[in-house]
Amino acid sequence: MTGSGFRPMVPLDPLLPVQLVVLRGDRAHIRCADDWTAWADGRCLVPVPQDPPGDGVPAGDAADPRPLLARAERALADYRAAVADLVAGGLDTEAFRDRTRGLRIGVLIDGASMWLYDAGQGRWLYADGGRLSTRAGDHEHPGRPPAGPDPTRAAAPDGDT
Repeated sequence: MTGSGFRPMVPLDPLLPVQLVVLRGDRAHIRCADDWTAWADGRCLVPVPQDPPGDGVPAGDAADPRPLLARAERALADYRAAVADLVAGGLDTEAFRDRTRGLRIGVLIDGASMWLYDAGQGRWLYADGGRLSTRAGDHEHPGRPPAGPDPTRAAAPDGDT
């Protein structure tokens, strides 16, 4: 971050789960699973709605992931084709924006674990194999947390606040 006095020292794994402690402008103070803390570029963080279920915890609504994966593949293929046309000169920037308007996918795969965004339902799902479980909807996590002193809150051991 030029001019802020911060320089990247250690690159973080792009799939490293972190907890956002404080967000100040574009700077995010994060805590890693091993309690290591750091300041990072908050623009690079992707909010994940909830932690995935632990080992042995049954999946919630147990939906088959294949239809949603097929929709994600079609959206990616449509985007790829639009990029090819743009690069080849067959589309200008405005036509590219028109052609890609409404395309929205989110897929994060890390080994057997997968987060999948269902744009039609506005929800994030988690899978560790053949079953998806809904973890959160857009209305529950509308984006980045507000900037301020400390957007975190204490939770009781059973998860109630």
